[in-house]
Parts: sequence; C-alpha cells; structure tokens
Amino acid sequence: MENEHDENTRAPRRVMLDAGGRAPLLPAARAAFVEALDQGWADPRRLHAEGRRARALLDGSREAIAAVVGARTQDVDLAPSHTAALHAAVRMVARGRRRVGADVVTSAVERSAVLHAAEFVASRGEGRHHTVGVDRSGRVDGEAFAHALAAPGVVLAALQHANGEVGTLQPVAAAHEAARAAGVPLLVDAGASLGHVDVGHEWDVLAADPGDWGGPGGLGVLVTRAGVRRAPDWPQDEDRWFPGGLSVPAALAAAVALQEAAGDAAQRADHLRRLVAEIRTHVARHVPDSDVAGDPVHRLPHVLTFSCLYVDGEAIVTALDRLGFAVGSGSACTSSTLEPSHVLAAMGVLTQGNVRVGLHAGTTREDVASFLAVLPGVVAELRASLGVL
Repeated sequence: MENEHDENTRAPRRVMLDAGGRAPLLPAARAAFVEALDQGWADPRRLHAEGRRARALLDGSREAIAAVVGARTQDVDLAPSHTAALHAAVRMVARGRRRVGADVVTSAVERSAVLHAAEFVASRGEGRHHTVGVDRSGRVDGEAFAHALAAPGVVLAALQHANGEVGTLQPVAAAHEAARAAGVPLLVDAGASLGHVDVGHEWDVLAADPGDWGGPGGLGVLVTRAGVRRAPDWPQDEDRWFPGGLSVPAALAAAVALQEAAGDAAQRADHLRRLVAEIRTHVARHVPDSDVAGDPVHRLPHVLTFSCLYVDGEAIVTALDRLGFAVGSGSACTSSTLEPSHVLAAMGVLTQGNVRVGLHAGTTREDVASFLAVLPGVVAELRASLGVL
C-alpha cells in the first residue's frame, strides 16, 4: 500500500520545451566538466605544473572550438557569457575602427544585447545606429542592409545567422559580400545556430553561446578573423579581451559539447525539424486565432514561436507550467521581463499570447504529443475565463 501511495503521488514528468539558449547539459560535457575539476582547477596564468596543466586544457578547448567553426585557435576568445561576447564584439571593433566613424548597422531583429551595444557605441561616438527592417517572416531586407552598411562612417555591421525566436535564417552570405565590398566587418551572432546547423564562413566576427548547444551556461564564444581592427575600451588587464579569466572546466565542457553537437547535428536536425513541423501544423489547425511566426522552410530545426489572440503569454506559460510543460514567452533574449517581443513587432505579426518553444537533443515525439494534447484546451480555458468564447 505504501508503494502504491508513493506511485500515485509521484510528481509528473517535466517536459522541457524552453531550451533555446540554455539546453540540458550533454552527458559528455558533464563528464568533461567533472574531470576538469580535478585536472584544471588551477589558474592557467600561473607557471607551475598545475597552472600549465590548466592552460593546456584551456588551449585545447579553444583549439576544438576553432576546428568546428573553421578558424585559428588564436582567433578564439572565451567570454563570461554570450551577452558579454556580443557587447565586447561591438565595442572593441567600434573602438578599433573609431577613425572611420561611429555608425553601426544592425537588423531590427538582433538580440537586445546587440541592439543595446550598437546604441551605446553610436551615442558615445556621436554616431548613428541604423536598424534595417525585416519582412513578415523575419528576414532582413538584403538590399537595404547592403545600402546601409555602404554609407560613410559605418564601423560595424551586425546580422544574426538565424533568429533564435522564430527560427528564420538570414541572408548572411549576401550580407558578408556587401560588407567586404564596403570594407566593413560583419559580426554574425550564431548564438541560436552553432551546434545545430552549419554557420558557414561568411563572417568577420562570430559570437556563439555554449548553453544553446548543450554546454554549460556562464560562458560565451567570440571568434575574430585576422585583419579585423579591434581595441578594448575597458581598463587594462593581462587578459586583454575578457579581464579576470574564466572557468577552465566550463571551457572544456563547452568544447566537448560542441564537438558532440556538431558531430550529429544533421541527424538531430532531421528529428527536431519533424517535431517542429508537427507543432506548426497542430497549432494552425487546433488553436483558433493563432499566428505561427517565421519562415516555414528556411529556418532553424529546433525553435518555434506562435501567438494566441485574446490571452496573455504569461498566463499560458503559467498554466502549462502547472501541467508540467516548460515553455517561454516574449523575446528570447529578454523573456524574464515578459515584454512584447521586439522581434515579432518588427515582423508586424501578432505579439499577444506569445509562446516560444525550443527543443533539445533529448526531446521526444511523446514529449511533443503530450504538449499538443493539452495546448488547445489551455488556451480555450484561459479565453473562457476572460469571457472570450
């Protein structure tokens, strides 16, 4: 009887569907992290044997990341977070090219970290932040982007590889070609792409997020091609680009996770793409007055956003959480504020009742099926409670 009672009162299985930017740690990354706690705990800047061992692990981590993205080891810097990497990228290139001007060009759907950094350097240097609009799928206007970055005084252009909220892939290759013609470095934010799809080589500065591909949080990746002028605009430190150092175990775990994620990316993408397609179809058919955002074909395989009229996103998130399903809402980069998504607003699509889904390597078809089984009823119940039938 006691065992039967325990079985009946056991908490239901949680289904994590909000893995964009912070996926569950891959088992290989966890093992590498634990091993490095024993082998790489020392300060890698010290000259003793323990410090040299930590330095070897750190350098090996950078080398592994460089191999995946197609760069030199010396081009890879590790930051305290993805946001720190993006802030530093915009600030250091703007300072390094300050004799050119102080204008920064971005798309309207970049992460808030990029938009805020662009505003910061432009205002400080008495320049301008040019934001280029997108279509209803979230794709930037390529001609307008090329025209904006070709103007005099532009020190940097930034374009995400793909949008981490709606999944739409951006015309990065064309943007990089235009940037090269104009002599302007292109910062590509691959925070939602690396480890999931091939990010290509059409970039001058690349930022990525280990937490998104199953590595540890609290770390960012910044890769800068040779020839890009950059200079720190913060106090001098022996760690020039990211003062204070970082966790060697986290760096090793991030590199191991990236190697594993990139190694089976194609197979995993096929699986997750089918699941996302099921969600798109089900929401469109069974949730009235809803809007599924983003390009249905040219997109990331694992993320999706949809919005439901007449209800609040926070209410949907809370109701689903009670049922054991974790989803997001609002902008992927500012979801804690639950403010309307600036990405969806720029696209001109519905922002009310926003639900953001991010699948991960462990997401199963059963997870998605159980989520879709309750979703229409949750939305209908919330609408009924507001008197919307």
